[in-house]
Amino acid sequence: MIVEKQIPMREQAPDVRGRNFDEVPLGYSEDEAVLEAERCLQCKTAPCVDGCPVGIDIPGFIEHVKNRRHAQAIAVLKQDNALPAICGRVCPQENQCQGVCTLGVRFEPVAIGRLERFCADWEAEHEACCPEIAPDTGKRVAIIGAGPAGLTAAGELRKLGHAVTVLELLHEAGGVLMYGIPEFRLPKAIVRREIDALRAMGVEIEVNKVVGQIYTVDELLENGYDAVFIGTGAGLPRFLGIPGESLNGVYSANEFLTRTNLMGAYRFPEYDTPIRVGERVVTVGGGNVAMDSSRTALRLGAKESIIVYRRSEEELPARAEEVHHAKEEGIRFQLLTNPIEFVGEDGRLTGVRCIRMELGEPDESGRRRPVPIEGSEFVIEIDNAIIAIGNGPHPLIPQTTDDLELNRWGNIVADPETGQTSKPGVFAGGDIVTGAATVIEAMGAGKRASVAIDAFLKGDAA
Repeated sequence: MIVEKQIPMREQAPDVRGRNFDEVPLGYSEDEAVLEAERCLQCKTAPCVDGCPVGIDIPGFIEHVKNRRHAQAIAVLKQDNALPAICGRVCPQENQCQGVCTLGVRFEPVAIGRLERFCADWEAEHEACCPEIAPDTGKRVAIIGAGPAGLTAAGELRKLGHAVTVLELLHEAGGVLMYGIPEFRLPKAIVRREIDALRAMGVEIEVNKVVGQIYTVDELLENGYDAVFIGTGAGLPRFLGIPGESLNGVYSANEFLTRTNLMGAYRFPEYDTPIRVGERVVTVGGGNVAMDSSRTALRLGAKESIIVYRRSEEELPARAEEVHHAKEEGIRFQLLTNPIEFVGEDGRLTGVRCIRMELGEPDESGRRRPVPIEGSEFVIEIDNAIIAIGNGPHPLIPQTTDDLELNRWGNIVADPETGQTSKPGVFAGGDIVTGAATVIEAMGAGKRASVAIDAFLKGDAA
């Protein structure tokens, strides 16, 4: 008999978790994982595999979980995914593998992400699975950026026998996984564990290395590297461009989350922290980063944390699970609302002037365009504002690399299937190419590029 609904995952109670940074979902027990795995139909067409950007053998690993062969399950996962504990937590499975699950046509889809997380967490408590490494090829590859695209490319290339060095500009590897996603959604110990697994494979990771300043891409190629992969992400924050954005108390989400995640704002409440949060905080935006920011502000002591978004709830780009968690924790949603000015006194933010919106005809994104309602302006009194409307590519590497083609937004132009750029031997993938996307999409780009880089190093490239 088919179980129609997913086995629920235990979570911290909303009134408890809203004031701590511990992970919200608590994971499956072994018995819960087995029950969920038994829901998989093991269908021959396996649309879930096609829906996964890195092509995991999803029916294969789930079959092992069902039969309590967890070591075999994690081995199957790691054939195609170097970061399963991360993907099991932050991937938008509902729009990818689970979104095309055959069982989901009539019932709730198999909870693939939860099962992936279970396998990775099981491995952490048992003997680690180290993929087989091919014999040394004598080739060296430089990976610029230790985010999801770069780490994935590094792991794949190392498995193929190439020497790989990852160059990271910050003091700790992980990219957006470390500085962008809050502890309560992705514990940093888990990111470090996945990175340590790459080191165990022989991947070298060097931090505090700002490519474009200490050496350029061309200098890397001139000094012993046979190929370069650029996976620097999209770390340049975008702003609204409205009056008052320079007031003290207005943060970009990038700054707000980086200070919280990498500078210990949540770990040392007894000291002055690197970020100051007042009683009322507004976060502008409707994506996952906005949810992360507003929920972080709550945990840092805000008595009221408000999401301001110019469209309706139906158009929210954030994952449904993140919106659900935010609402449970008491985040207030001020929808169909757009900021037009930040106001303050003596250089300090005191409020945000907004205008109400209504939805008009669809725009180029396919969503209905928000249109201001004349005469509907009002002010929300606040102590802090967080701008979470996206990021753009940092210009440092493009500015210091000749013959690297860019598009009109400053992203690197690269073949979507191979990552090949306009510069021979230089490949790119992830947000630096596509603009802000998901962790797993960046990983998919890193994996595809690794195949092309391997072919290039062997002289097989077309």
